[in-house]
Amino acid sequence: MSYIEVTYPDRGAKFYRMLREQLELYTRGEPDLTAVLANASSVIAQAFPKANWVGFYLVDKNELKLGPFQGRPAVMRIGYGCGVCGSAWKRKESIVVDEVECFEGHIACDCNTHSEIVVPLWEGGEIWGVLDMDSVLPAHFTEEDRIGLEGCVGLLSRPKKNRRSLA
Repeated sequence: MSYIEVTYPDRGAKFYRMLREQLELYTRGEPDLTAVLANASSVIAQAFPKANWVGFYLVDKNELKLGPFQGRPAVMRIGYGCGVCGSAWKRKESIVVDEVECFEGHIACDCNTHSEIVVPLWEGGEIWGVLDMDSVLPAHFTEEDRIGLEGCVGLLSRPKKNRRSLA
């Protein structure tokens, strides 16, 4: 299936409905986790043109390991409770950061990044990874984005039989 360019409306209910539809379209029925997360990072990056990094970190024992992403090279492993990603994992909740320089322990991958959102991926009551998004704009991500993205990543965190793990 080839990608069909879509024009997303301004963020809101319609935006997140369309994003969910696109995620379903480009991940549905695929049992391989790498393929699913690669397409998911691409779909999300297309929807957020001011995001300079969109990707996944996956739980691997006591750290997060870099998974599929769109953007510049990134830190390959993040400790539990470290940076925004590790903190979201430890707190078991999404984190929205308006200015990364103000987040104690922030792990800088791209000096152009100002804001970040991290959303845990849940399955069976456990976090198996996180969606990480950075933006060049301060305060780019909102509470509405947190809620919308939590709903979207739920599509990716459903139990999948025979899904190959990246860990």
